[in-house]
Amino acid sequence: MILESATGGAVTKTKIMYSAFLSYQQLKEYLTTLQENDLIEYKAGERAYRTTDKGMELLQLSNKIGELTPTIRTEK
Repeated sequence: MILESATGGAVTKTKIMYSAFLSYQQLKEYLTTLQENDLIEYKAGERAYRTTDKGMELLQLSNKIGELTPTIRTEK
């Protein structure tokens, strides 16, 4: 959800946090991991984040896997 929220251009931590339903502490940890893996980048001049090309590829692959796998239903 973090990568998806940052695909439409530069977004702030606050927008990412609310769109991904994360606490500030969780967001900081996830952003660090995503940056270390070159999936998201911080634009200092804009004080905002943007999904990298590598992050976009990961999102596309994730969406394709979601389309190919059947929905798992839990029966009561």
